[in-house]
Amino acid sequence: MSLVDMMNKIKTRPDFHKAGMILFHNGVMRSSSRDGKPVNELIVTCDMNKLDKIVSRMKKRTGIIEVLCEVKEGTLHAGDDIMLVAVAGDFRENVFPVLMDTVDMIKKDVIREMEM
Repeated sequence: MSLVDMMNKIKTRPDFHKAGMILFHNGVMRSSSRDGKPVNELIVTCDMNKLDKIVSRMKKRTGIIEVLCEVKEGTLHAGDDIMLVAVAGDFRENVFPVLMDTVDMIKKDVIREMEM
């Protein structure tokens, strides 16, 4: 997974000239849970069909040129990247909500995490 690779892929699109911004989310594994308990490992699984549907739906939103997402499945440790999301679009009022909605939907409906 690489944010640079995602950015370069977006920049090769023939309609990239319509973009005014690219936003990124890099989800990283913490060494503690939300309630402060230590976490040694995180086992991540991803429903790729649901992920593809969310990405397709977000790409249709106003002003959006591209949405890319990668999820790292398996056993992860503190500092490991879990999820990368890139959203390119025309104006910030269109792009920021799509990034937030995409990350929220993926966390809620696509990724399953088991803390160890």
